[in-house]
Amino acid sequence: MFCPFCRHSDSRVIDSRTSDDGLSIRRRRQCPECGGRFSTLETASLSVIKRSGVVESFSREKVVAGVRKACQGRPVTDADLSSLAQKVEEAIRATGASQIEANEIGLAVLPPLKELDEVAYLRFASVYQAFDSLGDFEAAVTVLRAERELSAKKDTATDMPGSA
Repeated sequence: MFCPFCRHSDSRVIDSRTSDDGLSIRRRRQCPECGGRFSTLETASLSVIKRSGVVESFSREKVVAGVRKACQGRPVTDADLSSLAQKVEEAIRATGASQIEANEIGLAVLPPLKELDEVAYLRFASVYQAFDSLGDFEAAVTVLRAERELSAKKDTATDMPGSA
């Protein structure tokens, strides 16, 4: 690590701290040559392989922009979209891969979007999964209803006296 003050080619780490989201490390460094102190921020790079084969850096902003279209007219805030993009990035990073196909990002968007807003989820899924008939929508709605009923049954079971 080059010193930004004297360009000496080495530095000593004085302190290291992980960021709150766990995605980066902040290191406080000191140059042994001039004594200058500076900080570095280290993050693991995450690259996206697009359908065309082009590779670019992962961008939460692109996730937000893609999901925002599906959320038009829905009660979804910018903070909700930011949180969704963070969940998507965390899910992708949890795989341990440094490169991921764009298609995998779309798949990672679906679960948190379903939790956030079912209508936006259907809109996104209809484009992303290329729904081409009313039957595709009906099947997706049927799955959503079944999941909601199952969740309601679980909630009812945990509300009963004597349940754990």
